[in-house]
Amino acid sequence: MSEILSHQIGRVLTLTLNRPQARNALNNELLTNLAETLEAAQQEQSIGAVVVAGNERFFAAGADLKEMASRDMPATLNDPRPQLWARIERFSKPLITAVNGYALGAGCELTLLSDIIIAGDNARFGLPEITLGIMPGAGGTQRLIRSVGKALAYRMVLSGEPIEAQQALQAGLVAEVHPAALTLEYAQKLAAQIACHAPLALQAAKTALRQAQETGLNQGLLQERQLFTLLAATEDRQEGIAAFLEKRPAAFKGR
Repeated sequence: MSEILSHQIGRVLTLTLNRPQARNALNNELLTNLAETLEAAQQEQSIGAVVVAGNERFFAAGADLKEMASRDMPATLNDPRPQLWARIERFSKPLITAVNGYALGAGCELTLLSDIIIAGDNARFGLPEITLGIMPGAGGTQRLIRSVGKALAYRMVLSGEPIEAQQALQAGLVAEVHPAALTLEYAQKLAAQIACHAPLALQAAKTALRQAQETGLNQGLLQERQLFTLLAATEDRQEGIAAFLEKRPAAFKGR
């Protein structure tokens, strides 16, 4: 049984995590498959955006604890997971996560790697590692505090308690909350809207937005302007402006 199900409609690729017997726990094999699938999607011009989803009850319940329990300190030092997370993070096209049910531990960290989180009203986000005598190790402490601020990040990490969808919305962690039965539909609809835009402009905008979370304002402004200037040399910029002036849909080609 494949651990990731793929389905493409138009320019949107939907990837569904498929380890129901393990509540979609993220083991190394699944993360490897996800990284490889995203790398292939990166090279496929027909794909403009990707949605990652789980099932109705679990987005992903965390890392695979059976796999983790077999690793001592030397094995943890040589764990390939940091490289797998880095490969996923390098995906430069828009990445949306559609979250129903629990997104815990590594599952929550995967949502933090995405660009936009669309949540069902039954979604729960948490980093419960502290209850197991460990701590988040795939960016949870660093990305969460940049998303929700100090107070809530400290509370979530140090207590291990999850937050509900509406609190995640109020904190700025998720972009939208919908009835759980419609979560994937809304995520795919947004992805389709995004995917119709110029690919190079989307990539540049995503790069600038990520820079804003990682650098100071002056450096971010410089990077933004450099990217803006580079887009002036693209055919899609000329097409986009011409289409607007001529009152017609733009036909972007990624050039």
